[in-house]
Amino acid sequence: MAFLLKNTSISSHLRSSSQKTDGALAQSRRGFHVELGAREKALLAEDGALRRFKSHKKGVHQLKRIGDVLTVIVVAGCCYEIYARAVMKKEAQAAGGSSS
Repeated sequence: MAFLLKNTSISSHLRSSSQKTDGALAQSRRGFHVELGAREKALLAEDGALRRFKSHKKGVHQLKRIGDVLTVIVVAGCCYEIYARAVMKKEAQAAGGSSS
C-alpha cells in the first residue's frame, strides 16, 4: 500500500518539476554522452552464473500485488472488528441502562 502511495507522489513530483523547467534549462542539465569502455561493458554484460539469483519482474510484481491485497483485507477486517465491538458495547450499554 505504501508502495503505491510512494509511486504516485514521485510521479506527481516529476510531472510538476518537468512543467517548471523550460527547454533551454532542461538541455543544459543533460550530461554529455560518453562511450563505455571495455571494462564497463564487461561489468554490465549478463553473467550466466548469476542468472538464478535474479528476480523475475513479473513474479515479483505479482507477489507485491498479492501482498497489497492481503494488507487491504487485513485492514478492512480490523476496521470491521473495531466497528462490531463498538456496536456491541453500545447495545450492551443501551440494554443495561433501560433495564435499571
